Amino acid sequence: MLKTFGTKTVLAGGLVAALIGTGAIAETIKWGAPRDIVSLDPYSYGDSYTINFLNHIYEGLVRYNRDLQIEPALAVSWEIVSPTTWRFKLREGVKFHNGNDFTAEDVLASLQRVSDPTSPLKGNLPAYKSAAVVDDYTIDIELTGPYPLLLNDLTNIHVFDKDWLVENNAVKPTDVSAGVEGYATFNANGTGPFILESRTPEAQTILTANAGWWDTPKHNLTRIEFQPISSAATRVAALLSGEVDFVDNAPVQDLPRLAAASNLKVLERTDLRTVMLGFNRREELIAGGKNPMNDLRVRQAMQMAVDMELIHDKVMRGKSRNAGLLVAPAIPGYSADLDTVVAVDVEKAKALLAEAGYPDGFEFDFVCTNESYVNEEQFCQAIASMWSRVGLKPRLDIGPTAKQTPKRANGQADVYTIGWATLPMLDTYSILIQMLHSKEGNAGVFNWGGWSYPEIDRLTDAAGVELDHDKRLAMETEALKIARDEIVMMPLHQQPMAWAVSAAFADFPQFPDNKPRLWYVTK
Repeated sequence: MLKTFGTKTVLAGGLVAALIGTGAIAETIKWGAPRDIVSLDPYSYGDSYTINFLNHIYEGLVRYNRDLQIEPALAVSWEIVSPTTWRFKLREGVKFHNGNDFTAEDVLASLQRVSDPTSPLKGNLPAYKSAAVVDDYTIDIELTGPYPLLLNDLTNIHVFDKDWLVENNAVKPTDVSAGVEGYATFNANGTGPFILESRTPEAQTILTANAGWWDTPKHNLTRIEFQPISSAATRVAALLSGEVDFVDNAPVQDLPRLAAASNLKVLERTDLRTVMLGFNRREELIAGGKNPMNDLRVRQAMQMAVDMELIHDKVMRGKSRNAGLLVAPAIPGYSADLDTVVAVDVEKAKALLAEAGYPDGFEFDFVCTNESYVNEEQFCQAIASMWSRVGLKPRLDIGPTAKQTPKRANGQADVYTIGWATLPMLDTYSILIQMLHSKEGNAGVFNWGGWSYPEIDRLTDAAGVELDHDKRLAMETEALKIARDEIVMMPLHQQPMAWAVSAAFADFPQFPDNKPRLWYVTK
């Protein structure tokens, strides 16, 4: 078990003792999670689940509030001093968990680290060029051009302590996909509302309340015990028995039983995340031979063969929302007029395959995980079966996220699952620049299929510098239409989001981005 700051653990323990001494109750939340975080380094992989958990430890210059509106955090104010330069005034008196003072040097080191060419998260700052310290509590950020979404990007760019990075040889980012680890992989030192007490990967991570947090706490928690429980049945059993008192991924098939339990509350809504399929668009299939999926007719046939209504009813228990676009309705850039789900048509799918020259179908690798998305294994099995009906021959490859992600990211999948919630940006530009754009520089980081659409690139690049809100959204919508018509990605659904919590919690807000923010929770 790895420890971080003994002095800070004592401080948190002192807070607990003080609360008990004053008659207040020390409150612990036991979080039964569907999977572990991938690292304690928030820059190690573009995984929103990990980044959100670490937001309890680390903070950005700005943050989303309870209404998902951007508000000051480590920065107190900002201004645009030139078309390409933003100036941030920083909060004074903030301490890192190890006691070091927070200054502009820490922001500079963090921006340089996340934008490093080896950083897996460099795509989260697509317009970043450089930064310069003006004084201890002022920093300028220079962009590659006019850019309207910098604040959105900065919500999840966590700030490190520069001295801590230097002392522990952690100035360079780590990379989960490439197997690059470092001190920040297993240790943490932020400014946030909770402090890392200990971590045993794949077993438990414990946080304690930060008594020296600069903000006024809206929570009354003193301890977070985060425990990954991959088995859905085991998570439900632990919840019903009281072994855990919060599950952020309650299985849809168990919701009636959980809702009926007198000691529990079920919180439900539709996630912002759109789950979709990506296609290999290189010249050859993974196993060799000409790639049929470069033919639009083949992609159309693959989409028409899938009965999303059946998946919605039987696999997702009626809890999902079938998607015709790659973003959810709440995301700026979405258009209801374009959000039309393609109806299943087996005979037309067969005809399109025959027209494209594949009357007997073809074999291909279909890579899914068994834990990343709600009922993923089941809907992948259903889709594979539906493709088989029209003569296609998918080789279904299902495994844990840690095993499947390198295959997907390194182009070792012909068809693969991926989900996108446009986090932390909460704007269509997120998926345009990170997934749909050609892979170049900071763009196309998640373009795992190797496609290139010049018109999507043009619209994305133009939207990225357009300061007029309406014009920018119109460009984004036009790019989404091209992606829909060309089936660059095949949208499936916005997955159901169900949390189950102990009835002992007085206030437990559920956010549409599916991110638990426990600094708002009271018990």
